[in-house]
Amino acid sequence: MPTPPVVLLLSGSLRTGSSNNAVLRTVGSVAPAGVRTVLYGGLASLPHFNPDDDRDPLPPPVVELRAALAEATAILVCSPEYAGTLPGSFKNLLDWTVGGAEICDKPVAWVNAAAPGRGAGAEATLRTVLTYTGAHVVDSACSRVPVSPGTVDDNGVITDPATRAQLLTVLERLVAAAGPDVPGDAT
Repeated sequence: MPTPPVVLLLSGSLRTGSSNNAVLRTVGSVAPAGVRTVLYGGLASLPHFNPDDDRDPLPPPVVELRAALAEATAILVCSPEYAGTLPGSFKNLLDWTVGGAEICDKPVAWVNAAAPGRGAGAEATLRTVLTYTGAHVVDSACSRVPVSPGTVDDNGVITDPATRAQLLTVLERLVAAAGPDVPGDAT
């Protein structure tokens, strides 16, 4: 019996109430049986990247990040755009992935939750950095899913049925890219 897939959810936002975090919490809530999602919560604890520190022993938060990446079958990112690119804290997280092999050949996709016409700079930077890590960007799973005001409940989960269905499709496409031995309906 195949091992259930683990999809690591990486938010580029430090704001608890951000639309990016709402997207990822919603992905977790719509995940089909047999697919486990893990929302990474260590973004704020990562030290500033320094190549001198990218060696054993790694800082404990980096060890935790790399372990979460290694355990994941696939990775889904949702990050805001700041000043035309990724926020510095999330770029820092990605910098810590370059020296490891945990993302290499792993299916990765992103959801852009920005309003129409925004977020392209973050997407372009994300694609560039993921290329350096050797990640397998699953273009069919990358999607723009703007979060409308008033559609997030008190638990930080999106309630709009159309948005929830769109996020389920993103997740299914990402899981399907992980291979035929991964359970779940990937249509």
